[in-house]
This record gives sequence, C-alpha cells and structure tokens, in this order.
Amino acid sequence: MTIPKKGFRLITVNGVKYRWLIRKKATYSQVDYGIGFLHVAVDLNENPGTTLVIFSNHKHPNDFATEKIIPITPVIVSTWILEAINLGWQPNTKGSQFLVNIDENNTMITV
Repeated sequence: MTIPKKGFRLITVNGVKYRWLIRKKATYSQVDYGIGFLHVAVDLNENPGTTLVIFSNHKHPNDFATEKIIPITPVIVSTWILEAINLGWQPNTKGSQFLVNIDENNTMITV
C-alpha cells in the first residue's frame, strides 16, 4: 500500500526524498474512546517500496480526552525516519508495511 497522490507532504532526509501523511479524518476509536493517537505513513517519493506506518504518541486533536495538542512536525518525522531505518525499514524494497510504535518515552519499537 502506498500513500495517496494527494494530501501528502515532502521531506528530505539524508538526501533522500520521502512523502508523509497524517490521516485528516479521525477514525471512530481516535475520537470516542479517549485512546486516539495520530498515525503517520511514510513512503519514498519516487518508486516507493515498503510503507512505514508510525503509531505515534501524539494525541489526536479530535479525541475527546485531548487536553494539549502537540503537533507532528517535519523535524519529528525526519527523526522517526532515521530511527525506522536503524530498526530495519527498507523503504526501497517491496513488501508489507513496516509498523512501528512510539511509546510514552519517545522510543520507537517495531510492532
């Protein structure tokens, strides 16, 4: 699965261009249960292979229990891309999604 051609943002990390996306519309669980977190998808901009899916520790703004909104910035995404590559994500290799979770200590772990 690749990222849609509309709505993504470009980012360059170590000379490689990626595109990333945060789903705009909240899912049911991201709004109604108080457990809603933002999810980020990352692909290579050209010839995408495996999609990186990041389950972040940033609360979804539409979650009813969100008191403070902490945005996901390009600096954060570039850090996550580098961490995912260190964990074994190969963005130019075809395959299933590479799933990672950012825990409460801002540590990335594979799912």
